[in-house]
Amino acid sequence: MAAGQSSAQRLTAALVTAVLADVSIVNAQDIIRGGRRGQRPRFATVEDFDGGFSYCRAYYNSVYNTGSGSGWDTDYPAADNNFSVRLAELTRVPVKLGSDRQPRNVVIRLDDPVLFHCPLLFIEDTGGAEFSGEEVLRLREYLLKGGFLWMDDSWGSENWSGWIHQLSRVLPPSEFPVVDIPVTHQIMHTLYDVKEIPQIPSINFWYRSGGQTSENGSDSRPVFFKGVLDRQGHLIVVMSHNTDIADSWEREGENREFFDLFSPRGYAVGVNVVVYALTH
Repeated sequence: MAAGQSSAQRLTAALVTAVLADVSIVNAQDIIRGGRRGQRPRFATVEDFDGGFSYCRAYYNSVYNTGSGSGWDTDYPAADNNFSVRLAELTRVPVKLGSDRQPRNVVIRLDDPVLFHCPLLFIEDTGGAEFSGEEVLRLREYLLKGGFLWMDDSWGSENWSGWIHQLSRVLPPSEFPVVDIPVTHQIMHTLYDVKEIPQIPSINFWYRSGGQTSENGSDSRPVFFKGVLDRQGHLIVVMSHNTDIADSWEREGENREFFDLFSPRGYAVGVNVVVYALTH
């Protein structure tokens, strides 16, 4: 490490090098462009899990459109792919690859027993979600047996209330209250020194608004970084609300200014969360 260079500066330098080369430094894996709506989910099977890291994305039903994303497939599949590529570059986490040498990312139904093979489950745009009774039971069992859930890309008070209602069905707040995650918490420093959770808008909103970051105006001004602890005091749920961390992964190759403003900070948060989840 160069003298005086911070971990954030090292991360930015590593990502800029890869972007300028237009190719990943690990096995020539490709960064792909986002905005691919209507992709069919590639549901996981037991054979997908061999000890390597697979980005597990939660599949759920939406009862209404939240106005910010598209439901379970928000940022899919580019965020899943690009984050996995960068995770392999920036850490020693063994990312599972498919026959095409791209990350082998999967979609998980919440009531599918294969869920228990995922050490970390990503879920996005959850304001309109409605879990079935079986999904509530299985997700609760998953979390209490050592699983980890990260909710991202949720905007505004209505979406927050909708998500908290679903989460409360899984983890009753009387037993598992939602708490603020302070900047001093270990998850903020597992690999990179994250001083604050950035507010990252979707690239489309950023374009339309002339560089604004709060997608719902004053209703989404503060960024929430909250969580739920297990009985041993370890985080088992992390929630980044009023920000779209995954868009900094999905869209990193589309606009250099957007990349410079958001992607290094978004990857720093993502790597820290994953490393924390895999080691606790």
